[in-house]
Amino acid sequence: MTPGKYDLVILAAGLGSRFGGLKQVQPVGPADELIIEYSAFDARRAGFGRIVLVIRRELEADFRAGIGARLARRMPVEYVFQEVDDLPAGAVAPPGRDKPWGTGHAVWAARQAVQAPFAVINADDFYGAAGYAGLAGHFARSTGYAMIGYPLRQTLSEHGTVSRGLCSTDAAGRLQRITEITKIEPVAGGARAADAAGRVRTLTGEEIVSMNFWGFTPAVFGQLEKLFAGFLARSGADPKAEFYLPTALSALNEQGEATIALLRSADEWFGLTYREDIPAARSVISRLIAAGRYPAPLWPGPAAPGSPG
Repeated sequence: MTPGKYDLVILAAGLGSRFGGLKQVQPVGPADELIIEYSAFDARRAGFGRIVLVIRRELEADFRAGIGARLARRMPVEYVFQEVDDLPAGAVAPPGRDKPWGTGHAVWAARQAVQAPFAVINADDFYGAAGYAGLAGHFARSTGYAMIGYPLRQTLSEHGTVSRGLCSTDAAGRLQRITEITKIEPVAGGARAADAAGRVRTLTGEEIVSMNFWGFTPAVFGQLEKLFAGFLARSGADPKAEFYLPTALSALNEQGEATIALLRSADEWFGLTYREDIPAARSVISRLIAAGRYPAPLWPGPAAPGSPG
């Protein structure tokens, strides 16, 4: 594998409404490292050579001065803007639409910046090193897509409910469908979820779920554009409608237009959904450092520019 052969597309346009601020700038490491820095560290040592940050245009200055300045010292960084009026030819954003169109739209927004196989992650999620290594290996042997899945029990929060994409596979272990389940909370022996009608579903915790960690080739951009155009025709007038990446990939699979390998990771995952998740996140990083998985500080030399410390 040639180092630097693959791109890392990081979705960072979220505003962190449940968290109460920008989660992307919350330190979790002993030298005030951010989650996104651990992602870059893991990706770089797996053979990823460039970062594409998908952000809101109004946040560009803050990202360049803080997060971008940190990352650019380690890997080339390019910025892409997720904007409401960035739509397929002939489509028009409805009056009053003031937020982007979801994760499928965010990935499509990177179409001009990416020409190599690439991974997609969330900026505020920690995925562990195994997923990046798994995707690099997949890219070296396949032109198909891939998703890194995690056991549900590794992805829950003790401080509130979460939504997760429950994965189903075929006999060969390929991803077939992702079903969105909301209001999931941990309980003794597993987890439970309640739907909009109040019906409760019991889960074991061992179910494999999507945490928005994907591997694609640039062929996906044309496929997403076609699906996005159809979504806009059906639901574009709904101010709350979003074009979700898992839903789009499920549709491609069902239509026979994509094969998606499901690669499972046993690494710890954590995200910052709620501000109360911060101590647990820091504890995971401390434990991984003690186990020799990461150096402390993460990067050699002086503190990165824009460090809150």
